[in-house]
Amino acid sequence: MQHRRLWTSTLVAVVLAATAGLVALTRDTGDPEPAAAPAASTAPVRVVLPGRPGESAAVTGSDQVQAPDGSAYNGIDVAYAQMMIVHHRQAIVMADLAPGRAVNTGVTGIAARIKAGQGPEIVTLQAWLSDRGQPESDPAHDHATMPGMQADTAMTALAAATGADFDRLFVTMMTAHHRGAQQMAGDLVRGGTDQRLGEMANETAVEQVVEIRRMAELGIA
Repeated sequence: MQHRRLWTSTLVAVVLAATAGLVALTRDTGDPEPAAAPAASTAPVRVVLPGRPGESAAVTGSDQVQAPDGSAYNGIDVAYAQMMIVHHRQAIVMADLAPGRAVNTGVTGIAARIKAGQGPEIVTLQAWLSDRGQPESDPAHDHATMPGMQADTAMTALAAATGADFDRLFVTMMTAHHRGAQQMAGDLVRGGTDQRLGEMANETAVEQVVEIRRMAELGIA
């Protein structure tokens, strides 16, 4: 329990720092209002705790289950793993567009870092779901409403852009995408019960704070 409190406190601090500190480093990207936390595939009993103004809602569930390895998880954990796979895949699609389109070497470097980091995370999340007999996806999930997900029209515009226009679009879109992932990680910490998944979410949030800062420092958004 002491270990779980440690990584929970760490992630909350990271997400709050990202929300408060990075605003000063980046311009307004026009992010949409945060989407509600995803519904779990196992239909848990869920409680939504509204946050204070400017904060996302906390979500919790009472459907705790024991995995074969003895660890505990719930529907919030399952939904996070399923939806983060889709979230990461979109980031990789965006990163794959950079070579041949971007002119700023900082953009191509960040894109390569994203692809190298999020690809293995997808594999880990897939294995986590498989080990617990859970499907990789849930048809009930509306992936378009996930925090930070970019619309099809925006993805088309990014693919059509080149040079400095691509660089600006990439930084703007990826910054919003990363902030969405941080929100999802925070929701998992407040509602999930799987310790390893929580640690992964912590690591993801920390990594994306670093990447958002690096994109801001490019000064091209």
